[in-house]
Amino acid sequence: MGEENENMSDKKQTGFSCVDCGKCGCKKHNGDYPEFCATAALTEEELQEIAHLYENRVNKKVAIASAEVEGEFYGRYTRVEETIEFARRIGAKKLGIATCIGLLEESRILAKILRLNGFEVYSAACKTGSMLKTDIGVKPEYTCVTGNVMCNPILQAKLLNKEKVDLNIIMGLCCGHDSLFIKYAKGLTTTLVVKDRVLGNNPVQALYQARAYYKRLLEKPI
Repeated sequence: MGEENENMSDKKQTGFSCVDCGKCGCKKHNGDYPEFCATAALTEEELQEIAHLYENRVNKKVAIASAEVEGEFYGRYTRVEETIEFARRIGAKKLGIATCIGLLEESRILAKILRLNGFEVYSAACKTGSMLKTDIGVKPEYTCVTGNVMCNPILQAKLLNKEKVDLNIIMGLCCGHDSLFIKYAKGLTTTLVVKDRVLGNNPVQALYQARAYYKRLLEKPI
């Protein structure tokens, strides 16, 4: 019986990770960790390896700038203002905007704000150098609603790389297109807008309302 309970206990721990933790001992830095805690499982060698990476000149600059912006402007600055302040603190001069063509007006406003704050701006819209979806193997039935002209996030990344921008800003690229952009972008990338056509580009709203208006998300698999 004891062995059975032990096996059940092991099964309960399998696959647990940070989302299953209710203690958040890592945030408090007090050593109060659940049995499955990734922090508690780290070896001294692994900790030193990560700490060493923060000694990299770029990594250190970015980490310090992020902490300074958070600490100085917490709850006061919008994400637009935080992005500007972060860019300044890492010494960025030229900013690249990777924008969805559906957010071109918002990106124009962003570019105006960035230029007003002394930055050089270069942008690349998602349809630049567009191809046909069916040419890469998309079935025609998946082009009926949005058309057959495909976004080109790889080219967006290549164009901003060519311009040697110091920081890329993602403006509402589609789910998956943002992944390809990040994969091919050189240098740092931050996200200002996340695409959500239903919720006005505010995807976290579905999580806020997951026990109310969007309870279907918790009732059965999509």
